[in-house]
Amino acid sequence: MWGGAAGSLVDAEILSMSPLLEMILRFLLATGLGAAIGYQRERAGKTAGVRTHMLVSCGAALFTLASIYGFEEGMADLSRVAAGVVVGVGFIGGGVILRGAREDEVHGLTTAAAIWVTAAAGLAAGAGLYVLSALGTAVMIGVLALPRIHR
Repeated sequence: MWGGAAGSLVDAEILSMSPLLEMILRFLLATGLGAAIGYQRERAGKTAGVRTHMLVSCGAALFTLASIYGFEEGMADLSRVAAGVVVGVGFIGGGVILRGAREDEVHGLTTAAAIWVTAAAGLAAGAGLYVLSALGTAVMIGVLALPRIHR
């Protein structure tokens, strides 16, 4: 019940879903999770908002789904896909980090981290880890809602 070929928490056989329906559900979940995170960021006045986070989450899910369903069995190494997503999104996140005029001024770290964790949620949703991706997103939104502690 808790297993599955792709490490899915919800076994496709129990739900009697076709592979196509499973892919669509995973992709839509990733889209929704990215939208939820992006909504929070946009409400906080950050430049990376709904569209950015949806794209990051959808992209991570698409890479994951393509590697699960798009190759012959044994041809794709899912851990390499996950590593590639982490590196690629880290590069994007690095682009939003800015150093201020003073040495101790750094801007964009939280946005970069949000983009990185959004990719993780999309990757988890694409892998069929529904509960983990939803829980991770809820925790992330909770963390982002915490007030900043100024020195």
